[in-house]
Amino acid sequence: MKTIVCKTESDTESLGRRLIRALPVPSFVALYGDLGAGKTALVRGMGVEVGTSEVRSPTFTIAHEYETIPRLIHFDAYRLGDAEELFAIGFEDYLAQDAILVLEWAERVPEALPNERMEITIEGSGNDPRTIQIESVGERYESVVNAL
Repeated sequence: MKTIVCKTESDTESLGRRLIRALPVPSFVALYGDLGAGKTALVRGMGVEVGTSEVRSPTFTIAHEYETIPRLIHFDAYRLGDAEELFAIGFEDYLAQDAILVLEWAERVPEALPNERMEITIEGSGNDPRTIQIESVGERYESVVNAL
């Protein structure tokens, strides 16, 4: 596990840019954190690095797909009642794609998470610094954690 402190939203976005450069394709990233913690800011940085400035929270649509290289698919489980709702939109098909998948509010659908994944927990809100804990679940992401 690695802990990184980001003092500004720009720092969080910068971490997202570094993260997506280090991730293998395909990858799965599970994000944890309260409202306003900076989950979408992290994903926005990932998107900018791979060529899109359009990353926004998919709270109401559940998923946003970006035609970038590599492809970035951004999920938000905040409004879901359970994992069945995620599977109903074809989540298993998404998992089989050659893409970087990022899921906000992963704690709401733990049974949907792949066995190997990167987990990122963001703590903080408002103008306070963010404490970001990055952990590999399984061996696949250990080198990514070490590279950040």
